[in-house]
Amino acid sequence: MLNRITPLPAADTSCTLPPTSRRAFGQRLGLSAAGLALAGCSASDPSADSAPVEAEADQEFAPAQDAASQAAITPNAALTLLTEGNARFVGGTPVRRDYSDQIQATAAGQYPFAVVLGCIDSRVPIETIFDQGIGDIFSARVAGNIVNTEILGSMEFACQLAGAKLVVVLEHTSCGAVKGAISSARLGNLTQLVQKIEPAVEAIEGERDVDNDDYVDGVAEENVRMVIAETRRESSVLATMEQEGEIRIVGGMYDVSTGVVRYI
Repeated sequence: MLNRITPLPAADTSCTLPPTSRRAFGQRLGLSAAGLALAGCSASDPSADSAPVEAEADQEFAPAQDAASQAAITPNAALTLLTEGNARFVGGTPVRRDYSDQIQATAAGQYPFAVVLGCIDSRVPIETIFDQGIGDIFSARVAGNIVNTEILGSMEFACQLAGAKLVVVLEHTSCGAVKGAISSARLGNLTQLVQKIEPAVEAIEGERDVDNDDYVDGVAEENVRMVIAETRRESSVLATMEQEGEIRIVGGMYDVSTGVVRYI
C-alpha cells in the first residue's frame, strides 16, 4: 500500500551549512563536492572539503533519506546522485549502509529523491547499479520500460505527492523486449507489450536483425525517447512539474557488459 504523504514545500536551493552539518548532509545524500554544489549548499570553512574529512565520512554508514535531505535536493543534484552512484557501482566502491537502520528509519515514511522506470531484465537491478539504499529511489520495472496508465499514475505519486525530483526512463543494451518487438513476437499478453515498442522499430532504419547489436540498441534508445514523449503527453501532472522546474525527466542506457549508465 502506498504511503499517504503530504507534498513538501519547494526547497530553498541556496542553503549555507557549517562544516560539520555539511559533512553529515553530504554523507546522507551520498554527495561529492560537485553534488553539494548542485544541491546549493556551501560551507563557511573551505577546509571542510579536505582529504581527511572525506576519509572520515567514507567510514560512516549512509543514513536513509529524510524530509530535510529530500527537500534540499534539486533536480540537477538528483541526477548527480545517480551518476555518482553508478560510478561507485562500476568502480566497486559502494557506500556503506546499515540496512537494519535504514529499515527502521523509513518505517514511518519515505522520502526518495528520484523515480526510475526500468526494464524487468534481471541484469539491471535499479538500486544496485545506482548504489542507492532503502528509501532512496522509487523503482518501476516492466519489460521494455514502457508506460501505461498505472505506471504514469505511480510516477505522478512519486513526484507530486512523495517529493521525487527526477524521473529516469532507463533502457539497456541487448534488451529482450526490444528484440521481441523487432521480430514481431506474438505470445499471450506479451503481444500487446511488444506492440508498444514497435513504433521505435519503425523509426530506426536498417535491417530488422536481432543479432545486430547496434540496431537493437538503436531501437532501444529510440524507445526511451518515445516513452519520455509519451510521459509528457499523457501526464499533465509530470509535464507541468517539469515545465516549472520542479522535476527533470531524462533518459538513459545501461550497458549490460560494463555496468555504465549513459544518459541520452
